[in-house]
Amino acid sequence: MAQQLGLDLPSRPALGRDAFFVAPCNAVALGMIDTWPDWAGGKLILTGPEGAGKTHLAHVWAEMADARILPAAQLKPEDVPELARGAVALEDVPDIADNAQAQTALFHLHNLVLAEGHSLLLTGAPPVGRWGITLPDLESRLRGTTAVGVEPPDDALLSALLVKLLADRQLMPKPDVIAYLLGRMDRSFAAAIDLVARLDAESLARKKPITRALAAAVLDKTTQGA
Repeated sequence: MAQQLGLDLPSRPALGRDAFFVAPCNAVALGMIDTWPDWAGGKLILTGPEGAGKTHLAHVWAEMADARILPAAQLKPEDVPELARGAVALEDVPDIADNAQAQTALFHLHNLVLAEGHSLLLTGAPPVGRWGITLPDLESRLRGTTAVGVEPPDDALLSALLVKLLADRQLMPKPDVIAYLLGRMDRSFAAAIDLVARLDAESLARKKPITRALAAAVLDKTTQGA
């Protein structure tokens, strides 16, 4: 019998300051966000693994600074003058490592935003030295920018992250399910994001709430690479 799917409602991530969970692994990064507009040179780089909270922090800052947020891969030279009229957060800068035009656009955006007295926030997963930027003038400016990292999560933060991700999808399993997941999942932000998506899909497919039995089935599929 074909598996009947439920109604797949879109996830609505909560990206406000009150939804950001503070822990030793991210406290320094949050502290730097809170020190705006006193950033050295008016700019900051935020690094950390996928799902570490860089986007969340970018949204927290954007609300404070009334900033625009844009994926680096979407940056075009013709957009620079308009973007430079205010503060800008540019996400996933390593994505333009092979895009000479986007690197040139970022170089001009960097200079113009700061010249106009605004602030610039840049994000990327690896340390700046591994972003693969090939435009020398841009690379030197990035290396001269204060950078702060978001470290991998501890148990307390990972547990809070699971609860938040599930709540973003209107899912509220019992606390024992969270403890069960925490003891068996891969220890990373990316794994938490992927696991919650799988739990949501399985719950919709079975038309059942997330229980330990359902969680066990999802974890088993994950281990098997399903």
